[in-house]
Amino acid sequence: MADAAEHPTLRVATFNASMEGGNYVARGDTPTGGELAAALASGDHPQLRNVAAIIRRVRPDILLINEFDYTADPTGAIDAFRAGYLEAPRADVAPIAYPHAFTAPVNTGVDSGFDLDRDGVASGRGQDAWGYGLYPGQYGMVLLSRYPIDSANARTFQHLPWQAMPGNLLDGLRAPDGSPWYPAEAWARFPLSSKSHWDVPVAIDGATVHVLASHPTPPVFDGPEDRNGRRNHDEIRFWTEYLSGAAGDGWIQDDAGGRGGFRGDRFVLLGDLNSSPVEGDSRPAAIHGLLTHPAVDASVVPTSAGGAAARPENPHAPAHTAAWGQRADYVLPSRAGWRVLGGGIFWPAPDEPGAALVADRAASSDHRLVWLDLELRTD
Repeated sequence: MADAAEHPTLRVATFNASMEGGNYVARGDTPTGGELAAALASGDHPQLRNVAAIIRRVRPDILLINEFDYTADPTGAIDAFRAGYLEAPRADVAPIAYPHAFTAPVNTGVDSGFDLDRDGVASGRGQDAWGYGLYPGQYGMVLLSRYPIDSANARTFQHLPWQAMPGNLLDGLRAPDGSPWYPAEAWARFPLSSKSHWDVPVAIDGATVHVLASHPTPPVFDGPEDRNGRRNHDEIRFWTEYLSGAAGDGWIQDDAGGRGGFRGDRFVLLGDLNSSPVEGDSRPAAIHGLLTHPAVDASVVPTSAGGAAARPENPHAPAHTAAWGQRADYVLPSRAGWRVLGGGIFWPAPDEPGAALVADRAASSDHRLVWLDLELRTD
């Protein structure tokens, strides 16, 4: 929705689109990687058609897709989705083109070599990977943009050690006998990010916008030690530390060796953060700290009629972004450089057009596309 006005406007969105291999195998089968590429190659997979239809209806200018597998040919997968699903002719919805894209490796499915879940077997996958995944690249991320992406100056934090974070919750993670949950060798190498954290500059009419992207682990699927809850907390807390630019942020080191926190002014933080300050199983202090950070404008909370209708008894339901009933996905702009015009969640009520696109997870995803409309300010 960019225009030629003095203050251009744009729509920025995040969408956990469930484009991971588990969606493209028969029920009960185990994905091994390559399933997304095969589904994209068909050019007519129903779930991918619906995901694309949602994007084509909402028409964001910048879009982060969570759970887009990082494949053996990541550029080829992105090109196949753009050409075969976003740009392909359809009678019911206009095409949309994203000439610019960014992706990078993630920790999900990468073998740690350790028995991280302490079940007696170092399986090399699933709970024993550096980030839960059945194959390398599962649950990856892709950034699509109508505006040029400065990939050369993007920062990724895939390998930042969890223990480098001052006051991290890893240090309190103990087995029932009081010993550290993870072996010392794993403890030293364990990455903070279950996928990765990205700072990706985008050039918009002479201004730089930093897209801060991540997908913290769900804070469940563990045990009383709460190893996933602890990690989710600290993955979110990373952003508050990154944006604060404190004197002690020298612990923050990107994958290229660059140290220090945020180096810009204008940003939009995007992603499925798997946490709500008012509901769910996460440790809410981290998301509360992010939403109240002085650099973050969290004043506009997107809502939908479909979310409200799904749980009419829940006062938080209009802001839910996931079918299982929680605000999990966020678009959070900086206070500097923007005026927030509005926003929304693509979740039509059952009697509204487009409802079939989100009828269930098989239709598209168990998450909803979330967006904000922003006016870029340079004065």
